[in-house]
Amino acid sequence: MARSSTTPFVISNSCGYTVWPGVLSSTQILESGGFTLEPGQVLSMEVPAGWSGRLWGRTGCTFNSDGIGSCVTGDCDGKLQCNGMGADPPATLVEFTLHSTAGGQDFYDVSLVDGYNVPMAVGPSSVNTNNTSMECGVASCAADINKVCPSSLQVLDGSENGVVSCKSACLAFGTTEYCCSGAYANPNTCTPSSYSQIFKAACPTAYSYAYDDPTSTFTCATATSYLITFCPADTLTSST
Repeated sequence: MARSSTTPFVISNSCGYTVWPGVLSSTQILESGGFTLEPGQVLSMEVPAGWSGRLWGRTGCTFNSDGIGSCVTGDCDGKLQCNGMGADPPATLVEFTLHSTAGGQDFYDVSLVDGYNVPMAVGPSSVNTNNTSMECGVASCAADINKVCPSSLQVLDGSENGVVSCKSACLAFGTTEYCCSGAYANPNTCTPSSYSQIFKAACPTAYSYAYDDPTSTFTCATATSYLITFCPADTLTSST
């Protein structure tokens, strides 16, 4: 059976705090690239076939009536509606490519390559949340990595809130070895570091570094909709 020309993305905030999702795409900007999602709130949007992009959560945001302000984590140039601007790392990402092959295969993942700020999960809406199969399963980083983040990767907001996000080793140190660039720009030379292994231990199905494909790239050719959840399961962490 042929798949629909659009796929619903259902975005749910299960956190105990407000999240301001951001959306970036090279094909079509959705929801003006950003919006507000209160605790328990759900938003659904129709995503066209062939869409490729990423979603992330911003925290600790304040915006004026014109949608101008700032966020403690995941900021996109101080705007509520990101409109083509990406996340200021570190930020947890959900990445998608829809209907990318003749058979209508979708690719999706949760990525910590740009660091971590909020727990996220993604999978077909009809799939049991315990299904971590690489075929139509749930990709997730439900752990609060801020609690295990090494001091050299920590981002502090200068208040009693403590660690608000956790940098990747590439972001923190900028070396070719950690960034999988230069002589390390292939999976044979760029291998897991002690830092990426901390991410992987906490979130086994999420990308922990650039070449983490075998355990982190999920595919599905039969999904009729996708559920993207902030703070999946029991990760009601506090945030500014």
